[in-house]
Amino acid sequence: MKDIADPAGRQEAKPWFPDISGHTPFPPHTVLIVEIKVGREGNGVRKGRLWRALLGVERTVVQRVELDETAAEPTVVAHVRPVAAQRSRCGVCRRRRPGYDPGTGRRRWRSLDLGTVQVVVEAEAPRVRCPDHGVVVAAVPWARHGAGHTYGFDDQVAWLAVRCSKSAVRDLMRIAWRTVGAIVSRVGDDALAAADRFAGLRRLGVDEVSYKKGHRYLTVVVDHDTGRLVWAAPGRDTATLRNFFDELGDQRCRLITHVSADAADWIATVVAERCPNAVRCADPFHVVGWATDALDEVRRQAWNEFRGAAAKRPAGPSTGAARTLKRARYALWKNPDNLTDNQRAKLDWIAKTDPRLYRAYLLKEGLRLAFQIKGEEGKQALDNWTSWARRCRIPAFVELQRRIVKHRAAIDATLDHNLSNGLVESTNTKIRLLTRVAFGFHKPETLIALAMLSLGGYCPPLPGRRITE
Repeated sequence: MKDIADPAGRQEAKPWFPDISGHTPFPPHTVLIVEIKVGREGNGVRKGRLWRALLGVERTVVQRVELDETAAEPTVVAHVRPVAAQRSRCGVCRRRRPGYDPGTGRRRWRSLDLGTVQVVVEAEAPRVRCPDHGVVVAAVPWARHGAGHTYGFDDQVAWLAVRCSKSAVRDLMRIAWRTVGAIVSRVGDDALAAADRFAGLRRLGVDEVSYKKGHRYLTVVVDHDTGRLVWAAPGRDTATLRNFFDELGDQRCRLITHVSADAADWIATVVAERCPNAVRCADPFHVVGWATDALDEVRRQAWNEFRGAAAKRPAGPSTGAARTLKRARYALWKNPDNLTDNQRAKLDWIAKTDPRLYRAYLLKEGLRLAFQIKGEEGKQALDNWTSWARRCRIPAFVELQRRIVKHRAAIDATLDHNLSNGLVESTNTKIRLLTRVAFGFHKPETLIALAMLSLGGYCPPLPGRRITE
């Protein structure tokens, strides 16, 4: 097209729009880095392979690379297009579909930086008509559908989010912190869709973990055999746990052999309902925790008796025996092997001054010993402990033995199979750490996606790195 001169002698600039060949004219205010031409002359094939490697893209034709100096920061712009086999595909199902229209023009996707310079990939964004998903933007081989970043950029952000704080990822990758959460969710969903996380699931542990103040909880399911987090969802009730078994399916539910959990009724009810062949094991840590709570109740009663009734003694700080007993609670809570000399001396003092409290301490240690012995001997020790607690004349431990008798079947299963919720508690601790590291995520789904990447084994490798076992 020839330039048209106006009466003043000035020339009208050519309009800048893509032609039918897919090439775009060279825009103003940019510096051409390389223009790649594939043919018999020149080294276009070699340049194209080099730039595909630098950009981290596949099944893509690199047409031209420019340096845009008009942006807020100097930006390398790579003009690309999909290879013929990747064109006109639905962005959701990736199947060949007829074209609908050219879309709203050219789009840009953020790619990994080259040194200190930002890089974007620019291409046409036509739309196709899919009978299953309607009119959608055509798929591109360098980015996920609906994303504004390339695969390599998303994967690097997800890898960094698992290992460092959200603010560090934001500053390093030069993106907003909401973008970090969106990328983590997108990569997590993509990884879970491509893997069968329930394959071979036989022994699982169930627990809940608080992720936010105001009694906000996640229900967590861990595979005892692999040690990986397999499922998590907001809530801690029967409806939430039923959602997990719905995803698992009836056939796989029948293959579950063991389920470890605390004595929560909502877990026991759903497990008995959906996993008829599973043995439910009570977590020893929680059972011994019941005894520790009963012991602390007896200690507080003894402390109040030492302080005297309020009518006889004015309120104020503890003195004498009451102060000594108040400072002895850690000696009562800790295992005997971990006691210091000072704490052993406090226990000796309790044995002489308050035999009832010392008897409660021995009951707590007797219950812990039953879980250390395990097997048939552990069950016999638990029978002896139940008989002792029933006639100990300490109301807190009489009530505790009733509770243990109620859950005796699950406790016996724990003694037989040596299965606890220790692995699940470890996972909960790591989720709490992720909650602190990921401070700023406003939705639990983003935290769950981050937990699945970190604790479920779905974190992508760094772009361009080989996966090593």
